[in-house]
Amino acid sequence: MFKKLLVANRGEIAIRIIRSAQELGIKTVAIYEETDKTAMHIMRADEAICIGSGPRKDYLSIERIIQAAQTTGAEAIHPGYGFLAENPNFSKKCTEAGLVFVGPPPKVISDMGSKVVAREIMAKAGIPVIPGTPVLDDGEAGEQQATRFAERYGFPIMVKAVAGGGGRGIRFSNDLPELLKNLKMARSEAKMAFGNDQVYLEKSLVKPRHVEVQILADDFGNVIHLGTRNCSIQRRHQKMIEIAPANLPKLVLNRICDTAVQAARACNYLNAGTVEFLLDEEDRFYFLEVNTRIQVEHTVTEVITGVDLVREQIRIASGQPLSLSQEDVTFRGVAIELRINAEDPKNNFMASPGVVQIYMSPGGHGTRLDGAVYQGYEIPRYYDSMLVKLTVYGFTWREAVDRLHRVLNSFAIAGVKTTIPYYKQIVKDPDFIAQRFDTSYIETHPHLLDYQEEVPELEKLASLVAEINAYGYNPYAES
Repeated sequence: MFKKLLVANRGEIAIRIIRSAQELGIKTVAIYEETDKTAMHIMRADEAICIGSGPRKDYLSIERIIQAAQTTGAEAIHPGYGFLAENPNFSKKCTEAGLVFVGPPPKVISDMGSKVVAREIMAKAGIPVIPGTPVLDDGEAGEQQATRFAERYGFPIMVKAVAGGGGRGIRFSNDLPELLKNLKMARSEAKMAFGNDQVYLEKSLVKPRHVEVQILADDFGNVIHLGTRNCSIQRRHQKMIEIAPANLPKLVLNRICDTAVQAARACNYLNAGTVEFLLDEEDRFYFLEVNTRIQVEHTVTEVITGVDLVREQIRIASGQPLSLSQEDVTFRGVAIELRINAEDPKNNFMASPGVVQIYMSPGGHGTRLDGAVYQGYEIPRYYDSMLVKLTVYGFTWREAVDRLHRVLNSFAIAGVKTTIPYYKQIVKDPDFIAQRFDTSYIETHPHLLDYQEEVPELEKLASLVAEINAYGYNPYAES
């Protein structure tokens, strides 16, 4: 086992990794940019090192991160998610520097990072994939290829970035003029986001469900799954709510989990990963992609299985076999995760940086919080807007929903706009309660934005607290 681990990330996922490493007796190193020097993950690690002035660029510097690991004597690097987590060159450079990368090898990251290559590998393995094209040629030749695909399969069609992720580089087309227009727009967006303007086409399923399967694979040929998650509630292809397990018929559930294991073996997977699928109205499922990292929503899987996924990641990377077999994995109850972001849902979910004047978190049975925010913390405008992940557990779906309703009502964050009031609307929605949702849920439920702003008294209290902190006394108290 490693003696020291550097976490190449920030925020809640960095804290999450630090906790599991420390439980294994591993010393941890946090990195940070000067613009992020008040972040909580710095306080939680055993030591911290500034890697540059920032913002953002130093968190993306492979050279600076590796230098930080060597300077502090770390033997391994955990990338978390985002930033460099799915960059095969990062994995390669770590290995060349004599450091262990906690994740898959470079070839797996590269193969699965290309949506076209991933589809080819899965199709060859007999795994169902949605009809699609190879990488389209540039210019007029690519437009002709797109036209022929549309004539064969019909609309709607998605234009997708080959190196896509996080919902970027995806454009829906309902007719040929829109398709040709979206080819150019998707190329431009992909170039800006990924430095690669290659795109391909995929036949679009109408109102599919997005279901994923968590897998673990070690160096000894063991591959297991830890069940399903329903991630259908999304906004612009970005997940907002994740549920485990997915509500699937038993036969479909068994088949999709077995297929995920088959997919992991087909690409020679190692470490923790997620195989994602789309399901149509007849419960037919199609391979979507493999995420070669720990997922934001891994908490719901941990809650219903009791398995610490980050701990398993570290064990696998250190050369140890999985600590459990498929027969050891048991599932109990239902878990729901919400991403509490500093955003204003009423203003097109615009980011809401600022000072957190009040932070009163909920608790109680079946409540888990993974966050990186505290009262008085100034949310930087440079980074991801997620403040905390709220995960609730119930023995049944209804119990989990009831608990979520109670917890949201006792969660108070003031000083910035958050997505909490929007989630309060969702948890009361009859379609959500009845588990009637697919990837179109947010778009087909615009009335959920018709809510009152947070209680004014809370804002007044936040202002009072801020003034007391500033003056050192209550300016409104009677003398």
